[in-house]
Formats: sequence, structure tokens, C-alpha cells
Amino acid sequence: MPRFSLPVRLALLVAGTTLPLIVFAAGIVLYNYQQDRKDATQRVLETVRSIRLVLDAEVQRMTGGLQVLALTSALRAGDYDTFRPIALGFLEQYGRDGVVLVSDRQGRQVFSSVTTDTASLPPRNNRAIVEKVVASKQPAYSNLFVGAIKQKLIVTVEVPFIKDGEVALVISFSPPLEIFQAIIEKQRPSQDWTISIFDGEGTNFARVPNPQDTVGRRASPTLFAEMFRYPETTLTTVTLENVPLITSFTRSAITGWTVAGGIPEASLVRPLWRNLAITSVIGAILLLVGLAFAVRMATTIARGEMLHGLLVEELNHRVKNTLAILQSIAAQTFRSASRPEREKFEGRLRALAEAHNLLSTEKWQGSDLQDVIDRVLQPYALSNPARVRMFGAKVPLAPRLAVVLSMILHEIATNAAKYGALSNDNGTVALDWEVLEDEARRKLRMIWTESGGPPVSAPVQRGFGSRLIERSARDQLGGEATVDFLPSGVVYTVTVTLEEAS
Repeated sequence: MPRFSLPVRLALLVAGTTLPLIVFAAGIVLYNYQQDRKDATQRVLETVRSIRLVLDAEVQRMTGGLQVLALTSALRAGDYDTFRPIALGFLEQYGRDGVVLVSDRQGRQVFSSVTTDTASLPPRNNRAIVEKVVASKQPAYSNLFVGAIKQKLIVTVEVPFIKDGEVALVISFSPPLEIFQAIIEKQRPSQDWTISIFDGEGTNFARVPNPQDTVGRRASPTLFAEMFRYPETTLTTVTLENVPLITSFTRSAITGWTVAGGIPEASLVRPLWRNLAITSVIGAILLLVGLAFAVRMATTIARGEMLHGLLVEELNHRVKNTLAILQSIAAQTFRSASRPEREKFEGRLRALAEAHNLLSTEKWQGSDLQDVIDRVLQPYALSNPARVRMFGAKVPLAPRLAVVLSMILHEIATNAAKYGALSNDNGTVALDWEVLEDEARRKLRMIWTESGGPPVSAPVQRGFGSRLIERSARDQLGGEATVDFLPSGVVYTVTVTLEEAS
């Protein structure tokens, strides 16, 4: 073994202990990058799921409103003059650009909310969706196409009007695309996100950013190639603006539409290089400080052989202290460099929140229970507000609670419109709620009571709607939902746990 001078030996000692620490710190940076990427991937998927939940809730609200229109006596009697103000009342909640059409089985228009001149109405542009509703006798949701009335790109919600067991008419509603644009703008966590809603053929009809240049265009090739292979997945794509993204998409089982969202790859790579640079610079500085210290100590030791033993002990003590300081500074610096990025990133994802998302706005902001109920039940109170009575205190709801309660109330109201008190002209509904102060947590109890409807009989088997109400209350809201088929009418009781206000 070659013998080195004391300064060289000390320099090698400092380098031999400092460099492994630098490599170790760099390894931590890379590990945290992998964890941040994994967390980001999961949060992107959760975000698009939340937006899909909000989108489904909005579309179901539209469908429920059209189904109420299909039950009106004016439509059944073919009295379109009486039907017009009811349809216009439905449109008021969506703005002036929405259109309600009624067509026969062959797609010939017999009513339009745009004009009273029914004789000059053109045939439906989208005959395929009319044929689908006639064949299935179920609501349907169109792809993007050019409407016959306003000659603009639209999507439609279609509901059958059934008479004598057959579809006699098809009620169509083309909501303003701005409604869907507003959903994703509110649910967008930050400005660097790209979020789109695609129809069943993969065509954009709502998007941020650049909606004016991308609505009506097909998804980017990297996304379109995978969109119809899976109902939901996460992958790396390139946007129409050539920006690499970590993208997730999920397809709605209700409409067949797809919600996709992604964050730029660069938003994760930039912090990685910054943290590596910080770690390298600090490690180099401390290495130089350690080397300079080692040289100085070696020079001092060389001044006198008599103090050799004492100086060696002092040198060992100070080197140990230096290495301890190095490890502490590296750990502290790494945490201070990565925490703001992580907090900033998590702050963006906390914003869905709303439907699902919400969902969807920036931050999940709660809603008042009365507002949620009014929004869900508005279609059923258009023709006769006295049929629905509501009473209860002001109850603020967390975003997730508001979205899930909307779905539960929509399902209950839809059942009432199909089979219960809202399916005839005389039935009424009473909706009461109260907050229960439990020892552990506050709970909300809602009671939906129907009267005056058709004769009540318990179903032979529970349908999807009943399971949805029960599982949503139990699994998502920590509560329970029960239904009693009383002779006077159906009674739903829903109890959920209220989340603490943020």
C-alpha cells in the first residue's frame, strides 16, 4: 500500500465519507420523484373520476327533467300551446341557448322551443339517435353533431314518450355546451392541467385549454388509440398542442362519454432536476469545506511532533462533528426543498373536487343542503310547485357529500316520477330533514314521504336504483338508507354522517 502524507490521507477520508452521503441524498431525491409521480398518477385518475361523477349527475338531472316533461298531460293530449310554457320553464335553468324539440318516430319535428311555426320545422339531423330511442324505449345521449335548428355543434339528451306501450314521440334537449365547459373549468385543479370531455366517437365537446380551437376535433392520436380499448386507465399522451402529459381517462356508463385529464410531465421533472442540483451544490460546498478543514488541521499537526497525538484526537473529533453537520444539513435542505413543491402540488389536487367534483370547480367548496335539494327537484316543481314540500334547517355540506346526496335524491325523485306520487296529477311529496347531534359525529337525517300516488306494493326484487341509494349512503357517506312501502305511500329515510367544515 502506498503511503500518503497526512493532508492527503485526511482529504481522502473526508471525500470517502462525504461522497457516499451525496449519493445517498441523490437517491432519496430520485426515490421521492418516483413516489411523487405515483401519487400524481393516482390523483389524476381520482380527478377525472370526480369530474365524471359531476358530469353524470348533471346529465341525470337533465334526463329527469325531460322525463317529467314526458309525463305532462299537455304533451299526452298533443296540446303544444300548453306544453310550451312548461318546456320554457325547464329551459330557464340552462340559459337561453338550450333547445327542446319533440319529434315523431320518423324524426319529423312536431314541436320546437325556438319557434311556434311548427309547419316549417325541418326533420331531425340526427335520425340515428331517434331510432335508438324508439328501439330501446330508454333515454339516449348523442355524439357531437350539427343541429337542424341553429346549425351549431350540439349534443343531445333524448327521452321517449311512451303511449300504449310504444314510443310515440321523442323529446330532445340540446343543452348549451357552455354547461359542460363550466364543469371542467370549475373542476380544473390548476392552469397547467388539460381536461376534456369526449363524445362516444372520441370528439371534443368541452376542453381546457384552447376550447375555441379544439372543440369539434378528435382526441390526440396517442389518446384516441387507447380510448376505446379500456373503460378507464392511466397512460402517457401528447396533447393537440404537443405537450407530453400524464393522462387518465374514464368512460361514463350512463352516456358513453369520456372524461380525460392530465398534468404536464415537465411539472414533475423540473422539481427533480432542481432538487438534484441543490443536493449537488450543497454536497460540493460541504466537501470543499471538509477538505479545507482537513488541510488546515494537517498543517497544524505538522508544526510539532510533540502535539501529534493530541492533534490527531482533536482532528478525529472535529471530522466526526463535520460529518454529523453534513448529514443534518443535507437532510434539512432536502426537506425544505421538496416540501413546498409537494404542498403546492397537493394543494392543486385538493381543489374537485366537486361532481363527483365536481365536480365539478377549483377547490371543493361545500353547498347548502337546500340548494342541493332545489337543484335536484326543480324539474318536478315546474308545473305545480305545491306538489313538493320541503322543510329543514340550513345545513352546509362538504363537496363529496353534496355530490352523492344529489345522486341519491335524483334516484328517489326519479322513482317517484315513474312509479310513485309524482307519476300522476294528484300525488304530493314531503321532504323533511334534521341534524342529529351524535356523541361521536353529527348526522343528517332526511325523510321523503309520498302520498296520493298509485297503490303501493313492495317490489319482488330490488333494482339497481335501490342498491345505488343504499350503497351510496352506506359506503360513501357512512350512513344508511331505508325504504318503507306503506299503504299511504313510499317513505325513504336516509341518514348520513356530516363531515366537519374545513
